[in-house]
Amino acid sequence: MSNYSIITEFLLMDFSNKRELQVLHAVLFLLIYLAALMGNLLTMAAIITDSQLHCPMYFFLSNLSLLDVCTISVTFPKFIVNSLSGIQSLSLLGCAAQIFFFLFFAATEFALLMTMSYDRFVAICHPLHYGIIMTPVRCVWATVGSWLSGLIYAALHTGNMFRLPFSGSNVIHQFFCDIPHILEVLVSDVFHTEYILIIISSSFSVFCFAFLIGSYARIFSNIFKIPSVEGRYKAISTCSPQLMILMLFLISIITAVLRDTSDTSPIQNLLIAMTYTILPPLINPIIYNLRNQKVRVAMSKMIRKMFHFPKTELSIHENTKKMKNIYI
Repeated sequence: MSNYSIITEFLLMDFSNKRELQVLHAVLFLLIYLAALMGNLLTMAAIITDSQLHCPMYFFLSNLSLLDVCTISVTFPKFIVNSLSGIQSLSLLGCAAQIFFFLFFAATEFALLMTMSYDRFVAICHPLHYGIIMTPVRCVWATVGSWLSGLIYAALHTGNMFRLPFSGSNVIHQFFCDIPHILEVLVSDVFHTEYILIIISSSFSVFCFAFLIGSYARIFSNIFKIPSVEGRYKAISTCSPQLMILMLFLISIITAVLRDTSDTSPIQNLLIAMTYTILPPLINPIIYNLRNQKVRVAMSKMIRKMFHFPKTELSIHENTKKMKNIYI
């Protein structure tokens, strides 16, 4: 310990030393951030304002959109400000806050995706009992439980990682306080405890993943038993967006956990980090807006009301009825 200085702040390395490229990176990340915010906030607003979407599936979806907004807001605003101001430092408290909130929102999203898979399981496999099982009170408690589990998970890991002073290199070749880089400068006692926590949480994650696989296996086995093609297509369309979001989330997490920071270049580290920090919040609203007709209709109604666009479909329908009355 005497050979190393105690770390009081971290240095987030830019991807270029040229000022013009730093500003370009800030503008690019700002556009991505605004696009993710707009997609998720529009999805939340459409669900809240449309009374036809006040059901468990869309209640969980609005919470998922809120989590995506929170997740991308943990890292992007700080990087944009740092790039525009030329400041590379991040305080120890700021680093702890980034890690805590990132773990909090990521773990909560995983728990919420499990809840959403159970909701689709009940809707497709036990449709007659759906109203009895998925009551509003149970949906609220399931959502609260997801947020609490994420809070406990983040508190355990962050509290353990920052319970002793850091020593070593404080340079992080990333645009945010990345967990693999922090693990490299942990003291041995903390690292061993964190390693045990990672093993426990990984075992629990494997159990949850097995639960998800079992749920979707039962779902698709029941879908294929539906006699009509239209019924099968409708059932698949209700659960396929959630399955796509789940696969995207799992791919992002696996990429984050299994990567080796020592054998990758800074550009590769950037691309890998973007996989699990940018893609889920940016792609999730696109998946739901493309695959879910009710969300598209609710969003188009809301946008028409906001900007006072004419209701073209309704006017065409009324003109058709008028023409029929004339001919009759």
